[in-house]
Amino acid sequence: MTLHGRHVLLTGAARGLGAVLARALAAAGTRLTLADIAQDEGRALADDLGAGFLPVDLGDPDSIAALAAGLDGPLHGLVNNGAIATGIGGIGFEDIDLDSWDRVMRVNVRGTWLMVRACAPLLRQSGSGRVVNVASDTALWGAPNLLSYTASKGAVLSMTRSLARELGPDGVGVTAIAPGILITPSTDYVPEHRHRLYQDGRAVPGPQPPEDIAPTVAFLLTEGALTLTGQVLPLNRGFVFT
Repeated sequence: MTLHGRHVLLTGAARGLGAVLARALAAAGTRLTLADIAQDEGRALADDLGAGFLPVDLGDPDSIAALAAGLDGPLHGLVNNGAIATGIGGIGFEDIDLDSWDRVMRVNVRGTWLMVRACAPLLRQSGSGRVVNVASDTALWGAPNLLSYTASKGAVLSMTRSLARELGPDGVGVTAIAPGILITPSTDYVPEHRHRLYQDGRAVPGPQPPEDIAPTVAFLLTEGALTLTGQVLPLNRGFVFT
């Protein structure tokens, strides 16, 4: 059940939920490698935590391949937290422009797939690899006026199940978490009425800090979490039940 000494790669690590997860995983004794497109912030956090850092652009297959080539194996965990959301919500499906749609799919969907593909050999090498995909509960309840993001996270949920079956014979577990709206700087753009919808609709009412998410992610990266492979965990304080 321990993470001590297990090598974990975390994408989207420079800020928000990613930074919170980085601090929690470092405190749990992981050998941590952070990855982000925001290099200055990512390197500063890595230096603070005594972790490694590798730059990555999840929309660029060559960048993902370079990241994987820079990793020292084996790899015990991959947390696919990197994604884009800011600035793509608040409009109906008829008004989404094609470039925005394609960018969201390129980063959130294709980027997640390519990260798993690039890291799979090192995950297999560890003998107990774990992949945690960070999705969103928007894909569980069908959030309106956010179709590209919701669709991308729905794809991540479906990929999680297929990847669990493909990687399972090698002892690699794949799970997904589906948080609600968290209180981080990256959600400042979310309209106040959407924040209130979540805060009032949760079984445990009120705002949800990103620190809520870290203990479950940490557990999913342990050897003992293999029985949960293929599962989606809605970490939203009871806004959505599955």
